[in-house]
Amino acid sequence: MAKSWKDADVNLDLIKNQTIAVLGYGIQGHAQANNLKDSGLNVIVGLQESGVSWKKAQQDGHQVMTIPDACKKADIIHVLIPDMVQAKVYKELIGPNLTAGKALSFSHAAAIHWGWIQAPKDVDVIMIAPKGPGSKVRETYQQGFGTPSIVAVYQDYTKKAWERTLGIAKGLGSTRAGVIETTFKEEVETDWFGEQVDLCGGSASMVMNAFETLVEAGYQPEIAYFEVLHELKLIVDMIQRYGIAGMYRRVSETARYGGLTRGPMVMDKEVKEKMKKALKMIQDGTFNQEWISDYQKNGKNSFDRFMQEIDAHQIEKVGKDMRKMMWPNSTE
Repeated sequence: MAKSWKDADVNLDLIKNQTIAVLGYGIQGHAQANNLKDSGLNVIVGLQESGVSWKKAQQDGHQVMTIPDACKKADIIHVLIPDMVQAKVYKELIGPNLTAGKALSFSHAAAIHWGWIQAPKDVDVIMIAPKGPGSKVRETYQQGFGTPSIVAVYQDYTKKAWERTLGIAKGLGSTRAGVIETTFKEEVETDWFGEQVDLCGGSASMVMNAFETLVEAGYQPEIAYFEVLHELKLIVDMIQRYGIAGMYRRVSETARYGGLTRGPMVMDKEVKEKMKKALKMIQDGTFNQEWISDYQKNGKNSFDRFMQEIDAHQIEKVGKDMRKMMWPNSTE
């Protein structure tokens, strides 16, 4: 059984006198910085002076400074900038201002696990990873609850790394829901696996193939869109709330029998073997090397050839019209 903590288990006072520098003010940076500030912790935001987020962070009531200045002032440096720029920013701006006894903190373990960043031995290296997008981290906090997090300590120089880790988790509101201990290795490998074979890659590919199957059989694209994409959220919401068995008990008997008998026919042992192959490519560093090589060569253009194919797919063209019908005032 994984070790876990709830709100009553953590004393926020243990880090109230420490300054936390949140580096980055994107979706996660915005949410986490504001939650920590609203929890009464000493928060500063470190950004590039030319960045568009500088004024936004100031308007939200934060003390904003350059990344080097924030790192000099902070006891805990919480790195929430995009993964693929972390190594460069660390080398140029964070590392030179990282002195003994400080903590280097992350919400994703890739930079440390894969060695993009080589932290010195005289600092704590910790992770607090909320299991939800930044918008949800902020929304649940403001509702008086929180988004659960998984937490880990990679390096405990001060012997107080866990106090810092759990203190930040409580400041984010995560202990209200519960936090679970993991390792940097486990977080990276399971996170990437979920994104690739299930949450992003697997679900999107499944939906597109199901859509194509219906349209190629002569069914209207609009009807196919409703059946294989639109209703998916309703099912996922039930699975999240009630579990897989709970979902099956809340759908029609026909849907229950059809899903129980045909689901394993489609998602069969061959699919599982391909999942194992994808996991192995994560574990042995193949995906990491491929991703770094592609990004170094093409930067953000690495996604273009794939996104162009999706944008050109019929399900996206039909989907835009369907979404306008259901949410006329929304923008994509």
